[in-house]
Amino acid sequence: MEENNSLSNKYDAALAKYNTHLSDADIQARVADLIEKKVPENNTEEVKKFLFTCIDLTTLNSTDSDESVMRFTEKVNQFDDEFPDLKNVAAICVYPNFAAIVKNTLEVDGVNIACVSGGFPSSQTFTEVKVAETALAIADGADEIDIVISIGKFLSGDYEAMCEEIQELKEVCKERHLKVILETGALKSASNIKKASILSMYSGADFIKTSTGKQQPAATPEAAYVMCEAIKEYYQKTGNKIGFKPAGGINTVNDAIIYYTIVKEELGEEWLDNRLFRLGTSRLANLLLSDIKGEEIKFF
Repeated sequence: MEENNSLSNKYDAALAKYNTHLSDADIQARVADLIEKKVPENNTEEVKKFLFTCIDLTTLNSTDSDESVMRFTEKVNQFDDEFPDLKNVAAICVYPNFAAIVKNTLEVDGVNIACVSGGFPSSQTFTEVKVAETALAIADGADEIDIVISIGKFLSGDYEAMCEEIQELKEVCKERHLKVILETGALKSASNIKKASILSMYSGADFIKTSTGKQQPAATPEAAYVMCEAIKEYYQKTGNKIGFKPAGGINTVNDAIIYYTIVKEELGEEWLDNRLFRLGTSRLANLLLSDIKGEEIKFF
């Protein structure tokens, strides 16, 4: 019992170093002010071209097949020839059973293979299954792994179980990036989002990510602001730079510019790099291309 208490105290002690008592209304007001004052100046072609290079081009459908994922990957292969003046996406994100298909089809350099894992999107399965799934995805070619925190454990205050599972999955990933999804829409409050961000980083996350895209609400500017605030404070205390990835509900070019603006204002220019900033989306790629080229494009 004493050992369990000391472990629980370890996570409470980590949280105690940060201000986690946040007002949702205050966060909303700060974000609204930031959007009004700062977003217009970032509505430029240069920013849009950069945002394209931050995309984790995603297909996570129950109808995905070897053939559809192969065609999806071929589009990324063809991109450089079709749009020689633009840089390609950052990664292709698929279910773990398609990692080998992407690896065997992908022909371009600089595009990573990302896989969701760990009982995505609910995270409701045995830790042993999460470990095995992650290891299999990596063996088949995954460069990056996206997992979901055990939301039920977090909300019930079982920080120890939640954090130890993340640590175990990071051990499987080793040097490969582990992106930890908070599913912010399920966390309900800014305070919970801040706590989950800190605990995830403390446990080995290389990136923290808003949402799976399978639950509403998905990414919101308010959640992004709180997560970036947590990343900044964590960096100030530890010197470790953690990446940020909004995902789900990024439906317009302006949505993407809002997230860019939050990262720029909260974290600074250093984070405006696709090694620290990603966008999880499928529809945004065509929207950005259309906006940059000034005509409707349905390439992906």
